[in-house]
Amino acid sequence: MNYYIFALLAAFFFGLAPIFGKFGLEGVNPALALCIRSFIISGIMLVWLIFNKDVSPLASVSLSGWIFIALEGICAALIGQLLYYYALKSGDASVVVPLIATFPLVTFILATLFLGDKLTMTKISGILFTILGIVLLKI
Repeated sequence: MNYYIFALLAAFFFGLAPIFGKFGLEGVNPALALCIRSFIISGIMLVWLIFNKDVSPLASVSLSGWIFIALEGICAALIGQLLYYYALKSGDASVVVPLIATFPLVTFILATLFLGDKLTMTKISGILFTILGIVLLKI
């Protein structure tokens, strides 16, 4: 049940972040904004790991773990975030954020194809509602 609390808190902070981002991107190049954001986050996380004496487990992460986590970071925290900043800088947050939030559609398709996730009527219904939401945003 803890994952519901974490997921709802994550949703709140993901929802709050674009408000700060829209203000912060005013007069700032999105690539520079992403560099600033990444620098601050890296510093905070390094302090967190040192404070919690949790740095030594880094050596126990397998090479494939490092590679896949790096690829996830490049896709989400670099490319996805940079494209998000460009979209947010030039578009309305109320349209940009819901469009970007359709990423579960991509994850659903890829997870079904490559991870063997089960295709159910409930999941298909959710995807159809996601597509309907995209269509409604364009109207």
